[in-house]
This record gives sequence, structure tokens and C-alpha cells, in this order.
Amino acid sequence: MIRILVVDDHGLIRSSLRSRLDREPDLTTVGEAGTVPQAIQRARALQPDVILLDLVLPRRSGTDAIPDLLKEAPSTRILVVSSLAQPTSVRRALAAGAHGYVPKRASDTQLIEAIHRIAAGERYVDPDLGAQLVVADGVPALEPISDRERDVLDLLALGYTNQEIGRKLYISVRTVDTHRAHIMRKLDLATRAELVLFALANGLIGAS
Repeated sequence: MIRILVVDDHGLIRSSLRSRLDREPDLTTVGEAGTVPQAIQRARALQPDVILLDLVLPRRSGTDAIPDLLKEAPSTRILVVSSLAQPTSVRRALAAGAHGYVPKRASDTQLIEAIHRIAAGERYVDPDLGAQLVVADGVPALEPISDRERDVLDLLALGYTNQEIGRKLYISVRTVDTHRAHIMRKLDLATRAELVLFALANGLIGAS
């Protein structure tokens, strides 16, 4: 059973989400919050599997609250569900530690899929928002990379260190460094943060 905390300042939206989620046999809403302090307190007390987080909240934004929520509930996954659909909002939420992002206009089916994928350890960004990120950041389309480079890319985007990647793939740290350099050059990326955004926007991140 996936335990969910719903954070939104509109009671009607919280009730609607709760009603929809609780109809799923493997989802259950364990709590609600309408402000950041409430969300932090309930995250600490309930330790939910997934937090559905709006970004527009009274006095303090959901984006600012993400690090505090993860500090109180380190194993919790955060899925932003927001009316904000600008690339900057998506980018800031992901950089703050969110594991996924869907707009409030998303269908019930898409929301349920996103929750399942987030809970399973994956990352999820609405495809339309991901495409906007690519356009806004000027990131090029994926150039051909080798299968081994793809393996390294996946693990880099998931946050593994070069040493951990070497152990997982049974290759040396120097070889990981070489693959990483090739990937960054082929994709015209400069930092790990850019690499993560690229991987999210292009659906390259698998289960962690």
C-alpha cells in the first residue's frame, strides 16, 4: 500500500484528490496539509511514502519547503502537483529535491501513473513540461551514445558517484570518467545538474 500525504491550500482540491486516490486498491491517503508548517509536522509524524505537493502555499512556497520535508521524512518521495507549468518552476522544484512534477491539468490516469513510478523509485516529469525544459534550456536532442555510455548516464543522473558506478558496471573509475566526458561532450552539457535535467526531460532515468 502506497501511503500518501496531500499538501494543498485548497480544501476542495485536497478532498477531490483524497477521494480519487482512495479509490485505487494500492493507494491510501494518510493525511492532508494546507500550509508548509502543517506539511512538515505531518511528514514527520506520518512518514508517508509519497507527498503530493502544491507549490503555491500561504506565506511559504512548496519549493522552499522541499528540503525540510525530506529532512523530516528522508525516505519519502515528493511529487509536485501544481498549476505552475513554467520551465523555471519545474527546474527549481527538481533542483530542490522533488522526484517528479505533474501539472494540475493532468488526467487521473497520468497522476496515478506518476505516483506509482515515484513510489517505485523512479523520477517522473510530465512529457509536455519535459519538452518545454529542453527548449527553454537550449538542450540539444540526444545524440547517438553507446550502450555503455547510456548505462553510465542513467547512473550519473540517479546520483551515483563515479566509484559506485565503477563497482556496479565492473569498470574502473578512469573508464567511468572517460564515459562521462564523452556523454557531456555529445550532449553539450557542463554540469551534473544539467545532466539530471536532461535525463528527466528525455525519460532516461529508470528505477533507482
